[in-house]
Amino acid sequence: MAVLSHEGTHPIMYGSWPLPVGSQHRPGYIARPDAAGRFPVVLVLPSLNGLTSFEKDMCRTLARSGFVAISLEFYRGDVSPLESYSTLDDARAITDIDELHDFIVSSDVDWNVSADIGVLGTDVGGRFAIIAAGTRPWVKALVVGYTPLTGDDERHFQVAKYLDHLPVPVLGLYGRDDELIDNSTVDEAQRRNDHGQWLLYQDAGHDFLDVEAQGFDPDSAADATARILAFFHATLPPAEEEDLG
Repeated sequence: MAVLSHEGTHPIMYGSWPLPVGSQHRPGYIARPDAAGRFPVVLVLPSLNGLTSFEKDMCRTLARSGFVAISLEFYRGDVSPLESYSTLDDARAITDIDELHDFIVSSDVDWNVSADIGVLGTDVGGRFAIIAAGTRPWVKALVVGYTPLTGDDERHFQVAKYLDHLPVPVLGLYGRDDELIDNSTVDEAQRRNDHGQWLLYQDAGHDFLDVEAQGFDPDSAADATARILAFFHATLPPAEEEDLG
């Protein structure tokens, strides 16, 4: 697929793909540059709604800027999103991420430049991204968007406990008018994770990155997307592209 000059630097290939997770294949999505070579990898971890058009669009956006972007459907069963999240144990979600990383570094893959990857999670997907960044040495960069940082006392892990010792660069993206997340928790995250950057966008609410969400804010989303791309370019290994000319 051709890329317009304002969209990025690479034409891309993309589509739904069954991803090997454990002993089975699960619904997933992959977007990557349509070019010979090896590229940095970013996992896009879905929100409460699971793998939707937003995650797919984010994968394509990353691919147009020279990344391989992969998203996985975390949730199983024909139940409501909240029920699916409630029944997904944190340890199981991290195991799914481990097994997806095993696929990325396997002999079946020839497009990853390194075993070191970035993770991007929105809403509750950001919880799993924070846990992975705090516990997995191959996670080298973390982006979270409107991820709750409190209220998970009943979960296996409490993400606030990781904020003091996240060993990777962090970019946190939040809306000042988010009715679900108290601004003070974002300020506290910045205090405890002082080497990260935790931003509050004026007049933006929850889901402000998602063009199909009620809270979509185009100005905040455009700025945040530019920051995401620049952040991963600065923190992940550079691509090794082949010149076939």
